[in-house]
Amino acid sequence: MNASTPPSARAFARNADLVLIVDDVPDNLAVLHDALDESGYTVLVATSGEAALARAAQARPDIVLLDAMMPGMDGFEVARRLKADAATAHIPIVFMTGLTETEHLVAALEAGGVDYVTKPIKPKEVLARMNVHLQGARRARQEAQQAGQARNALDAFGYASITVRLPEGRIIWQTALARELLQRHCDTVAPATPPVVIDWLRRHLPDVQRVQTEPPPLSIVQGARTLTLRLHQQTGHDDAGDDWLIIMREVSDISVIEAMSLSLKLTAREAEVLYWVVKGKTNRDIGEILGSSPATVKKHLERVYVKLGVETRTAAAGVAIKRLRELQPQFEI
Repeated sequence: MNASTPPSARAFARNADLVLIVDDVPDNLAVLHDALDESGYTVLVATSGEAALARAAQARPDIVLLDAMMPGMDGFEVARRLKADAATAHIPIVFMTGLTETEHLVAALEAGGVDYVTKPIKPKEVLARMNVHLQGARRARQEAQQAGQARNALDAFGYASITVRLPEGRIIWQTALARELLQRHCDTVAPATPPVVIDWLRRHLPDVQRVQTEPPPLSIVQGARTLTLRLHQQTGHDDAGDDWLIIMREVSDISVIEAMSLSLKLTAREAEVLYWVVKGKTNRDIGEILGSSPATVKKHLERVYVKLGVETRTAAAGVAIKRLRELQPQFEI
């Protein structure tokens, strides 16, 4: 592997943990860099808070060794920002500090640190502390990978999932298919959760928590497509709120409309109009669904009558249902 390969790629290739060291003192960086490199770690360095955030966002290190006191953005603020970003919140942070007063150590832990070492730095101590936290991080990554595989399997079978955090009401996880479905049906992009989904959750969660029953599904209809959402389970609870996993699936009758068009020799728009007649919609309803006037719907319907040799919408619906059940025995109105 050549020197131009990104550090994260080198770490993956060597199956080595990627460590980000953040310190504004070059000598401190050099001592730690050499000790970690000799121990088989892949090492990144940053000499400022801003550089640390950029490196962490780009490379996603397995652990961060963070100097508490730096000019400009100090280590406490760096830690808070890393923990506030969903992409880096899981990374364990070990503070390096020459401050041993209780209030500084408490501040380090409150900012998101899992541990601290005091200066002057002793590389063997750092390595021992790191190993403890990396073991936990590896388990978390493995669990996340398994959860990701399960979510990808859901996508493969036409299902999608999102995790919504309440009371904040934002999406903290979604599969690729979920992103596409929410954009198509609700015109929203994570972390924004569609208001209709938040309302549904807040309306039914009190009963879910009280009697442990699954709430009725939420259906979002868009033309011949229906997006159905089911509350699956609670996946997390902490001071930030409760996390709820929602499974969704889109059911589309576009294939039904295409079958009607081909088998009954109708235009695509005529088949759409007849489809909604079968569903019991009025001309006004159909006009709103298709973005046209009731008069235009009536004209399409009159042409359908002629092509089918019928005189009423009931008769037209009867012909369509009979033909659809011949083509698709499982078809239901």
